[in-house]
Amino acid sequence: MNTVAAELKTLGLSIPQFDLLSTLTEREGLSQQELAERLYVTKGNVSGLLDRMVEAGLVERRAIPGDRRSNALHLTSKGRDLAEKGIALQRSYVESTLGSLPPADLADLERIVLAWRDSARTAEDETLAKGQG
Repeated sequence: MNTVAAELKTLGLSIPQFDLLSTLTEREGLSQQELAERLYVTKGNVSGLLDRMVEAGLVERRAIPGDRRSNALHLTSKGRDLAEKGIALQRSYVESTLGSLPPADLADLERIVLAWRDSARTAEDETLAKGQG
């Protein structure tokens, strides 16, 4: 049985690398701290991975005007292409494993998972806002 990890490996990506790239396809310009929060890891955990992805030409750091300590993270064209290939592989894997479900059930599952993700992000944003206030 092919797993998502095995499929991504054919592209030269690990799960953490794919997570980083796919997160940036959703929202470019994140700081390293914001990216770590979206990936549910520490800034330190994402630091080495990010360095390697910058060196590989997949991600670039851009200065944030007025903030000398942070950089905005953006995909390079190579990084975006790889992310899109990974997303296509992931989508294909999901379709092959969940494909036996009726379309209405799949639509419900997607709606529930996206609502759950959005709810978790909102709760996290509120927690962070309270901590900064």
